[in-house]
Amino acid sequence: MTAIKMNTNGEGETQHILMIPFMAQGHLRPFLELAMFLYKRSHVIITLLTTPLNAGFLRHLLHHHSYSSSGIRIVELPFNSTNHGLPPGIENTDKLTLPLVVSLFHSTISLDPHLRDYISRHFSPARPPLCVIHDVFLGWVDQVAKDVGSTGVVFTTGGAYGTSAYVSIWNDLPHQNYSDDQEFPLPGFPENHKFRRSQLHRFLRYADGSDDWSKYFQPQLRQSMKSFGWLCNSVEEIETLGFSILRNYTKLPIWGIGPLIASPVQHSSSDNNSTGAEFVQWLSLKEPDSVLYISFGSQNTISPTQMMELAAGLESSEKPFLWVIRAPFGFDINEEMRPEWLPEGFEERMKVKKQGKLVYKLGPQLEILNHESIGGFLTHCGWNSILESLREGVPMLGWPLAAEQAYNLKYLEDEMGVAVELARGLEGEISKEKVKRIVEMILERNEGSKGWEMKNRAVEMGKKLKDAVNEEKELKGSSVKAIDDFLDAVMQAKLEPSLQ
Repeated sequence: MTAIKMNTNGEGETQHILMIPFMAQGHLRPFLELAMFLYKRSHVIITLLTTPLNAGFLRHLLHHHSYSSSGIRIVELPFNSTNHGLPPGIENTDKLTLPLVVSLFHSTISLDPHLRDYISRHFSPARPPLCVIHDVFLGWVDQVAKDVGSTGVVFTTGGAYGTSAYVSIWNDLPHQNYSDDQEFPLPGFPENHKFRRSQLHRFLRYADGSDDWSKYFQPQLRQSMKSFGWLCNSVEEIETLGFSILRNYTKLPIWGIGPLIASPVQHSSSDNNSTGAEFVQWLSLKEPDSVLYISFGSQNTISPTQMMELAAGLESSEKPFLWVIRAPFGFDINEEMRPEWLPEGFEERMKVKKQGKLVYKLGPQLEILNHESIGGFLTHCGWNSILESLREGVPMLGWPLAAEQAYNLKYLEDEMGVAVELARGLEGEISKEKVKRIVEMILERNEGSKGWEMKNRAVEMGKKLKDAVNEEKELKGSSVKAIDDFLDAVMQAKLEPSLQ
C-alpha cells in the first residue's frame, strides 16, 4: 500500500476518487478493475459514475468480484438515449451500428451537467474529490474536474503504442494526402514506424476534420492531453517503445498500471455463462496446445464472404478449433446464425469429425484461454483480448476490425513477435488457402518453427504481465509501483494546487 494514508488526511478528511468510463464493455470492465486496484493500494473511496444500464452492468461485475468491494460505489447519471437519436434503452455500444456509435460518443457530453450536479451535492468547494479519472475519449470531464478544483486524470483502456497511434492520427490526420497503399509517418513516432491508410478503420480513413467522428474525437482527445497525467492499461516491460512514444507525444506523466483483467474463474462466474462447462469439457478432449480459439469480441464481426473462406480454411487445416461465431456484417450481430453463411454441411461435418465447435454467444474467454489445449487465438486485436491472451501465454493471429486494433497488431507482430496478421478489416481479402497455411503455422510446435518461437515469446510476455502486478514488498512489480506513485502524485497535487 502507498506510503500516504489515502483514506484520511491529517485532519480526518475522507479522500474520494471519481471515475467516469466510456459506455462500452471494453472500457467498463477495465475501469472497474482499476477501481479495485486503487482501493487495494489506498482504501480511498471510489465512485464510478455512468448511465443507469451501464451502472447495472458494473454492479453485476462487482457482485462477482473476488476482492472486497466495500469502498467502491456505483452511481447512476440520468440519460435518455432517444434524446440523442439512439434506440430506446440503448446506453452502450453493444447493439449499435457504426453510424449510431458516433451518436453515442456525442451523447456523452449530455452527462456534463449531471456530473457537475453530483459533485456539487456531495462535495464542498473547499474539499473537492482527490481526482476525477475519466476515459481518454471523455475529454470534457477534464474541464469539469478543473472547474470544481479537482485534478483531471485520463485512463486509456488500450495499450501505450495503440493509444499513441490513435491519438496522433486523430489529432493530426496525417494520412489525408496519401493513397491507401502508401505509407505515411505519424507525428511523435520514430521514422521507421509508418502506417498505411488501408490499416485505418474506414471512418478514420476518410475523416477530414469536418465529419461527425472528427468533430467529437479531435476536441475530446485534445482536452485529454491537457490533463494532469494518464494511466495506461499496459506494462512498461512489454511496451517500452510504446510508453516512450506516448510520453513524448503527450508531454505528460504516464503511469503503466496494467494488466487490468479479471482472473479466469472470476470472469467466468461474472459472465454467468451456463455453457462454460460445456466448452471446458470439449477442450479437455483435445491435446495440449492444439486448439485454435476464434473470437472477434462483443461488437465485431466479419463479412459473409470472409466467414465462408475462414470456415473452409479451418476445415482444410484439419486443426481443432473453438469458434465464437456471430452473424456476419450487414446483419444484426445478435441474429441467429443461418446455414447459408457457412459452407454446406460445415457444422455437421465438424461435429462428426470432432474437429471444431461453433459457439453462438460469447463464452468465458479467460477460462478458455487459460485451458491447456489452447494453442492459438484468432482475435480482432482489441487490447483486453490481447492482455488476456498474453497473460496465458497464447500466441495470436490478428484480424483487426476497428478502433486502434491495427496499431495493436503492428506492435504485437513487429516488436513482440507474438502475432501474425491473417486479414485486415471487412474489405481485406482472405482465402481458404491462406487460412489453412497460417493456422497450421501458429499451431506448429517443432523446435525452431515460427509457431514455436511465437509460443515462447507469448509465454515470456505472460510472465512479465504477472510480475508487473506482484504486490510482495521485495518483488513489487512495475505496475504496483506505478499505481502507488500515481496516488502519491495526486495527493501531492491536492496539497500543492500549483502542481495541477
